[in-house]
Amino acid sequence: MKHNKKSLVSIVLLMVLTGFFTAGLVLGAGVSSAEAAQNMGIASPSVFLGPDTIQTIVKQTGPAVVKIETEMQVQNQGNPFLNDPFFREFFGEQFKRQPGVAKSLGSGFITSKDGYIITNNHVIANATKIDVYLTSRKEPYAAKLIGSDEQLDLAVLKIDAGDNLPSLEFGDSNKLEVGSWVIAIGNPYGLDHTVTVGVISAKGRPLTINGSQFTDLLQTDASINPGNSGGPLINLQGEVIGINTAISAQAQGIGFAIPSSTVTQVLDQLMNNGKVIRPWLGIYMQPMTKELANYFGLQEPEGVLVSAVVDGSPAQKAGLKRGDIVLEYNKKKVKDPDALKKEVANAKIGEDVVVLIHRDGKTLFVPVKIEEK
Repeated sequence: MKHNKKSLVSIVLLMVLTGFFTAGLVLGAGVSSAEAAQNMGIASPSVFLGPDTIQTIVKQTGPAVVKIETEMQVQNQGNPFLNDPFFREFFGEQFKRQPGVAKSLGSGFITSKDGYIITNNHVIANATKIDVYLTSRKEPYAAKLIGSDEQLDLAVLKIDAGDNLPSLEFGDSNKLEVGSWVIAIGNPYGLDHTVTVGVISAKGRPLTINGSQFTDLLQTDASINPGNSGGPLINLQGEVIGINTAISAQAQGIGFAIPSSTVTQVLDQLMNNGKVIRPWLGIYMQPMTKELANYFGLQEPEGVLVSAVVDGSPAQKAGLKRGDIVLEYNKKKVKDPDALKKEVANAKIGEDVVVLIHRDGKTLFVPVKIEEK
């Protein structure tokens, strides 16, 4: 019996060693880890991710990440008596407000070899001077603001530093899954090129940042701190799948990034027009409820209720009124305000669309010409 146990153990060890030897031969023969995994009957090649995977990605992508320093003119708030008229009157000119210079710090990344850089709008907002530091030299490059959008918190800069700079490519954030590994690189608290690693904790998070409302942010537990703003969130393919934007003040280890799918939709506009051109309809909406449906004589709570119409808007020019219920947009049923917002956002400036509305117990088709907001 003991002899049989020893034989069994020997066979098992031989099988294990043979398996590892075979894997080594396969990988050593120039076969990819994915092919090796398939040859060995392993479902996912992720088991071949070694301890140096993150290190390799950081080495490849790190040089394209930049530090951004800005200066802006502010009113000096240093003296506590500045707001007291008595002290200003009694002591004279020394208590008048004096202009000063405030400095801020952020991150960004190079997106083209000729020096275009993406960052957050709040990193460079109101800046009178923008300096960009590369890893390849100590002295900064003076950056020019090419375009910005406060609503999306995005900005594009340009530096003249040749046409062969390290750059990063965008990946598709729509393909991300919760639990996907990500890497954040930036300059938190001025600590150059700090690397943190985590996972995608959630997708489609709504958040209000400095008055701007986001509905589709990525949430990650990769540490993001002040100074990380504008830096890239990178997947294990070395692609940018988000721009680090905000942290939660109420919690630790919760950060948010703008999805790459949002950035790529508007990047050409920022680079070519200096701004994002937005189509608009010009109505305020509220979702339909059963109570509202009964009040307006609808069998089901469908569409959206127009609660107000903006003066001079395409909606007003087309004759839409407060109390109208928008049921369809270009023959597509409108389920809620977000659905209608997305349809309008995808429209082209000058496009003629038709909305189906419910008014005074009747349904009407109303043509509307979409204009620039």
